[in-house]
Amino acid sequence: MAEPIEDYALLSDLATAPLVSKRGSIDWLCFPRFDSPASFSALLGTAEHGRWVIAPEDRTATVAARHYMDSTFVLETIWQTSQGRVKVVDFMPVGRPGSALLRRVVGLEGDVDLWQEFSVRPEYGAIKPWMSRVRSGNADTLLAMAGPDAWALHCDPLPHPHPHGHSNSFTVGAGEQLDFELAWFPSYRPLPERTNFDEALDEALAYWTTWAGNCRQDGPYSPMVKRSLLVLRALTHFETGGIVAAPTTSLPEEFGGSRNWDYRYCWLRDAALTLESMLTHGYESEALKWRDWLLRALAGDPEDVQIMYGIAGERNLEERALGHLPGYNGAAPVRIGNAAAAQYQADVVGEVMVALERLRLAGGREDSFSWALQRALLSFVEKHIDDKDFGLWEMRGSTRYFTHSRVMMWAAFDCGVRAVRDHGLAGPADHWERLRDNLREEIMTRGFNQALNTFTQSYGGTQTDAALLVIPQVGFLAYDDEHMLGTIERMEGELVTSDGLLMRYLTQTGVDGLEPGEHPFLACSFWLVEQYARTGRHVDAAKLMDKLVGLANDLGLLSEEFDTAGNRMAGNFPQAFSHLALVRAADAMHNVDLLSLAVKRPVL
Repeated sequence: MAEPIEDYALLSDLATAPLVSKRGSIDWLCFPRFDSPASFSALLGTAEHGRWVIAPEDRTATVAARHYMDSTFVLETIWQTSQGRVKVVDFMPVGRPGSALLRRVVGLEGDVDLWQEFSVRPEYGAIKPWMSRVRSGNADTLLAMAGPDAWALHCDPLPHPHPHGHSNSFTVGAGEQLDFELAWFPSYRPLPERTNFDEALDEALAYWTTWAGNCRQDGPYSPMVKRSLLVLRALTHFETGGIVAAPTTSLPEEFGGSRNWDYRYCWLRDAALTLESMLTHGYESEALKWRDWLLRALAGDPEDVQIMYGIAGERNLEERALGHLPGYNGAAPVRIGNAAAAQYQADVVGEVMVALERLRLAGGREDSFSWALQRALLSFVEKHIDDKDFGLWEMRGSTRYFTHSRVMMWAAFDCGVRAVRDHGLAGPADHWERLRDNLREEIMTRGFNQALNTFTQSYGGTQTDAALLVIPQVGFLAYDDEHMLGTIERMEGELVTSDGLLMRYLTQTGVDGLEPGEHPFLACSFWLVEQYARTGRHVDAAKLMDKLVGLANDLGLLSEEFDTAGNRMAGNFPQAFSHLALVRAADAMHNVDLLSLAVKRPVL
């Protein structure tokens, strides 16, 4: 049985992001990229599918404390045992060539017996690598090799073979320390030298604390805002600028169900929202990095636009199931790839255009490539203006006219008009204005149910959808417009659970083409906080915000959903969308305009 999702900690080297359990087990690690085949897959199976454990032998040992060092992803875990206390430090070097994970055991009190279990299993636990001991410098190294990949475990003493991998026991006394390093490298290259632990630790601490020190937000939730922005940075590839929606695949939205998806890819929507958050909170250079990723990913014939791409902009994300993995606590199937990449989702271009408009407002300069591409995207939206789509939530049922999607098409043309009239760019503003205004009339006529006094999930329907909370966020209506207030009232009665959290939509209607059942989607509840805060419902906003922040684990990490009945996290973890929405909600609670913190100067 895997640990509860909330018991995991995230590490990052800005290229991949392993998960470490409270029991000292690294149960998920993809080397060298977020979307590489996992080397440790115990998270989605059993110990036989690969993991790396360093923990006390005393089965009654408890974790007395666990925290990140300052504003970093250097994890410290303090173990209390019957023999004494030890500290384990886990981190990944940042800004160094190669990929490595470092662990240090420090004796604090007494002589504590610990054990190590090392079972590397490439290709998501399907392959047993060739194992050997080789001489490296003045010490031996445990070398694993399988096809193009190799892993070197540096430590003293080395573990010994056992039926499922390698293991050993060792003792650490007060004041003593032992260092461990797992390095990945291409098998056709020489064995890399062992990393200087102290230098790498100092560099990692300096990088993360310096980066976090640039965060601008001093509201009541500023620690969570900072941690959320750190999570977004940790999920961003340092070279390409692509941000993955989560570092995991197939953590279930419904335990035991089939709503298990691979989120280790880059959604245009998430990238656009991340650009806004970074720009708002003092990270102009990071915002430009995301813009450049967006433009590269979108480059080409607009007809080929996808809603998501690989980390470097790859387009082939074919979905398949891994039959050899039983899934997180039996939740099958385990999927890699994502078939939703081929869906038409009409809102995506609007998300991109809104983000790039806000970059312009902050002083970002368009070049001939970026503006020409945006014009081409608007032509794409116009060409498909009468097409139904699969919606924000990637429905696997039939296409519809989703109201949120139509609003985002309106937003796309609205941004085009603003680009010409407010920023002096060249384009058919009058034509875009007519398309925009026609969409507005259509949405108000077909997307708003007068009898129920609410916007509806899709044209002609009667159900609401949490995506409707985006309507005022993009300026289609004011937060306190009577149409929005009616929608909120309806939504509260239809989608808010007895625990006060907001569902995305009613899955029992069959609209998504899947069996019913999921848990509240945390980003939606954060959107509701924003709506409350912007309309003067400050008590409701604070109550819901405090509840949501309280759902984060002890390290400030949030999953995709939360199972209120089981009091546990659900879905992929940590989830970028949840942390993005937290930042927006905190800004609203602090009464921060989205651009009031942005530097009004040219961004080159």
